[in-house]
Amino acid sequence: MQRAFLQLHTAVLLAGITGILGKLITLNEGLLVWWRLLISSVTMWILFSLTGKLQKISRKEVWQIFGVGTIAAMHWVCFFGSIKYSNVSVGLVCFSAVGFFTALIEPLVTKKKMVWVELFLGLLVILGIYIIFRFDTRFKTGIILGLTSAMLGALFPIYNRQLLQKMNSETLNTYLLTGGFLALCFLTPLYLQLSPAKTWMPSGSDFGWLLVLSWVCSVWAFQLSANALRKISAFTVNLTYNLEPVYGIVLAFLIYGENKHLSWSFYAGLSLIIVAVLLQTLRVMRNRTPRPPKTEQTASV
Repeated sequence: MQRAFLQLHTAVLLAGITGILGKLITLNEGLLVWWRLLISSVTMWILFSLTGKLQKISRKEVWQIFGVGTIAAMHWVCFFGSIKYSNVSVGLVCFSAVGFFTALIEPLVTKKKMVWVELFLGLLVILGIYIIFRFDTRFKTGIILGLTSAMLGALFPIYNRQLLQKMNSETLNTYLLTGGFLALCFLTPLYLQLSPAKTWMPSGSDFGWLLVLSWVCSVWAFQLSANALRKISAFTVNLTYNLEPVYGIVLAFLIYGENKHLSWSFYAGLSLIIVAVLLQTLRVMRNRTPRPPKTEQTASV
């Protein structure tokens, strides 16, 4: 369990860096994600084919993963769009709503009873976001895209957890990113009609940052997150990902000086989000504490 949490928090740290990279890369959000998925999926096909880690799966499973990959691609487009239409800090804090959406959606998908403690913690995050934007409404478009990203981001870890029971993480992530890339190949022409771009091709510096985003923050981070999902519930994974704003915001403060543009409400809301994450982590660790031999119950995460 400790190793799973270490892998999870490393993946979260890498996820926090994606917000910084999204600001550095000058391509619009649609093309940014298109290039990210192209580089990541090609890398995974080569790497995992050479190492023999790709498993043979059925056509039905391929289409299932492609569907999840489409949801993931839309999530990333909205996430980077939120950053570009507002800033790194705002985009990352909006993503924190993923815990609330997971608490609502996961019971519907998995047919399990709703855990009211998880819903309460998710609502605590929503309250934090509300406090921030109740008193600072400069970034409406970024907020809408960020919340849409959070809703979509709550879905694919839930489905991933189910699919990981049938295949290894290398196979799942390779097909997932491929499915997301193919979906964007169909959707990008329409997207560019709505949001025209000067060029499809990234500049030299953009391509370098895209490699970091694809190889470090995608290929490696997905492996870490998928491994953690084998031991930890989708809700715990998603709620822990609320630390992504903490890492990303600290970097945004250091690199872009965004702290100069944020009001007291931002810090008040962020404090509530951190409290929600800490409470859930303590709850999970307490439930995993070994019980006396006479007790037969075991807590699930």
